[in-house]
Amino acid sequence: MPSSYDVIVIGAGHNGLVTAAYLARAGRRVLVLERRELVGGCAVTEEIWPGYHVSTGAYLSSLMQQRIVDELELPRYGYQVDAKDPAFFSAFPDGRHFFMWQDRAKTLAEIEKFSRRDAQVYPAYEDQLERIARVLESLLLTTPPPFPPRGVLEFVDYLKLAGRLRGLAAKDVVALVKIFTQSAAELLDEWFESDQVKVTLATDGVIGANGGPRSPGTAYILLHHCMGGVQGHRGLWGFVRGGMGMISEAIAASARARGVQIRTQAIVQRILVRNGRAAGVVLQSGEEIPAAWIASNVDPKVTFLRLVDAKELDPDFVRSIRLYRVEGTSAKINLALTGLPEFKAYPGSPGPHHRATMHICPDIEYVERAWDDAKYGRPSERPLLELTIPTMYDASLAPPGRHIMGIFLQYAPYTLREGTWDELREPFADRVVRLIEEYVPNFSSLIEHRQVLSPFDLEQRFGISGGNIFHGEMSLDQMFVMRPVAGWARYRTPIHGLFLCGSGAHPGGGVMGAPGYNCAREMLKSA
Repeated sequence: MPSSYDVIVIGAGHNGLVTAAYLARAGRRVLVLERRELVGGCAVTEEIWPGYHVSTGAYLSSLMQQRIVDELELPRYGYQVDAKDPAFFSAFPDGRHFFMWQDRAKTLAEIEKFSRRDAQVYPAYEDQLERIARVLESLLLTTPPPFPPRGVLEFVDYLKLAGRLRGLAAKDVVALVKIFTQSAAELLDEWFESDQVKVTLATDGVIGANGGPRSPGTAYILLHHCMGGVQGHRGLWGFVRGGMGMISEAIAASARARGVQIRTQAIVQRILVRNGRAAGVVLQSGEEIPAAWIASNVDPKVTFLRLVDAKELDPDFVRSIRLYRVEGTSAKINLALTGLPEFKAYPGSPGPHHRATMHICPDIEYVERAWDDAKYGRPSERPLLELTIPTMYDASLAPPGRHIMGIFLQYAPYTLREGTWDELREPFADRVVRLIEEYVPNFSSLIEHRQVLSPFDLEQRFGISGGNIFHGEMSLDQMFVMRPVAGWARYRTPIHGLFLCGSGAHPGGGVMGAPGYNCAREMLKSA
């Protein structure tokens, strides 16, 4: 192991590992320090019960940038994704059901069950989102321009940015502007009449968001989830063979092959700053490790409010970081099942619905009421549920004949009006199980093991402030040139030599690797 390092990366989440791999690829000596016993941050696979290998946090892949996959040779190190098909399955209280497939013709046949008009307009809706997503995707691996711009040269960066919109028709530019300000419900109301179609599409607008389907800005979250793809198919999501931890393990293996050193159970207590520039880190053990360049993969609040001494930062900057919104409203329940759930709306086991993301959320108003509970500090009485069964694609994740189910749900507020999550965690999970049993009779009899992760638990387990899976709300005032705060969206920080490489930097949350890639590029420019 080298006696000194050029760069220390704090946190072995997937973005930190991407930064480390690219810096090592450029010849830098890199050390990654991770507080947990395994790498991956929220993208991990853990054997939480004997024989069950569970994606305890992140559970689906789509946004991982193909350039990173290719340049770091991730398939060589075990990265493989199976695209979901069908993509979605929604069960409704009246006994009807709705599938969305990779095959557009099959999806249109499903939509037509609910609305012939919606089936006619759906291709135009999907095509427009794809055109807009293609333009925005081109910004994922770029550094935001300086904001506010100072001088002619910095205005040129904005002109270049505007040039990326030239490929869009006027109606698409109008749609793009509206997407940044609209709610998911408003966007979908402009296109569709069927409640069943709208709510199935609206889920992508609220997953991970601190808002309901009628909250401004959720239209962008919907679009964000439409970016990426699997195996060359745009907009698809898939299951990673071996669980989500295999993404992180593949990046880590690629990084190690390039000389990166990774230390787990190494808790960084403080970032050393001398004369206004980074000088290294101090571990909880007292060990001091010098380095002139630091990349922080932990969120902005942890970085600047816990690891950096406040006297090293301008008070206005500290205030901006304190105001940066990070409270999450998502929870994750992981289950070990003795068999597959039998839906009243689609009997039969195994069936195609078990391979999809299965929704329990009958209509937009249902989801909005769930958000109403959360915004007043109460876990949703009837939450939106997304159910996935990764063992339908990779049986090796569980013992023979057994399955894993992940339940990602909205809404479970980090800050509670009454009680604590230690008191409410299990009663809330019991309520979720009873809700599922309205659609899957005797569901509880299938449950062998259960893990419940509230936002508080996500914070404690994964080290993300407020339990926010995106390292901060992805609202318009906290995105692009404003992420994490105005004036500091270019991965650099007020401490010379200290950079941000996690999801608290552009382009935000999701297992995509883009913040890590962009940070490495900016560090190499500054070196």
